[in-house]
Amino acid sequence: MPLAATGELMTRAAEARSAVAAFNVITLEHVEAVVTGAEAAGAPVVLQVSENAVKFRHGRLLPLARAATAAAERAAVPVALHLDHVQSDDLLRQARGAGFSSVMYDASRLPYAENLAATAAAVDWAHTQGLWIEAELGEVGGKDGRPPLDAHAPGARTDPGQAHAFVTGTGVDALAVAIGSAHAMTTRTAALDHELLTRLSAAVPVPLVLHGSSGVPDAGLVAAVAGGIAKVNVGTALNMAMTASIRRFLADHPEAVDSREYLGVGREAMADEVARIIGVLRRTPA
Repeated sequence: MPLAATGELMTRAAEARSAVAAFNVITLEHVEAVVTGAEAAGAPVVLQVSENAVKFRHGRLLPLARAATAAAERAAVPVALHLDHVQSDDLLRQARGAGFSSVMYDASRLPYAENLAATAAAVDWAHTQGLWIEAELGEVGGKDGRPPLDAHAPGARTDPGQAHAFVTGTGVDALAVAIGSAHAMTTRTAALDHELLTRLSAAVPVPLVLHGSSGVPDAGLVAAVAGGIAKVNVGTALNMAMTASIRRFLADHPEAVDSREYLGVGREAMADEVARIIGVLRRTPA
């Protein structure tokens, strides 16, 4: 089917108080696994390509984007393409021509006023291209001589009042919020601040996004969706599933040299994890 639009998937999810799963992809095996897992779950999905993944592919966006587009167009469920954590304006401007319907524009490394100005400029341009823009607040803390926290450091929290001002001041279509998760967690021990999420959901007039979801236990994800998260980003969990399965395969088959054998095992493990996570997001709180 034709590529879906991230904005439409998120809008429907927000209206239904549900969430669309968004998985970061690095290789063709990631792409195929996400689509297979989403088809098994019978759910729409977002394929995300980060700026770091583009750097890994020698700075070229199109090879992975074209593969993702081809897989999406052959999928039995709606699949959208999202460009994630973009700091480069040049990469932002490649998005529409590469099939992406949305971009997470990441100026969070800048002080608040500069983040707001840079994000507003990105939104102004992106909306002329029909692109949805997701963004996030950056420095949290920095008061009383304390150093600022990265937006997804374990102690970072998004202030509801500042979040409202940022969204209205930039015109962004979605906001990633810091409520206790962190990127690249390999243990599922993140404790989300659900009371803060309730206040953010009431204060912010656009759909909310949870980054760093690989480190959140199932019950935390269920509660986050119930609390207003409309898009759940997952990356590390897929890499862990792939790596663990390949390690087991190679330990059991030390004679193996055909990469299709172990990449196939890794792809299957990721597809299973995709279907599992989508199932978790559909649960109702206990």
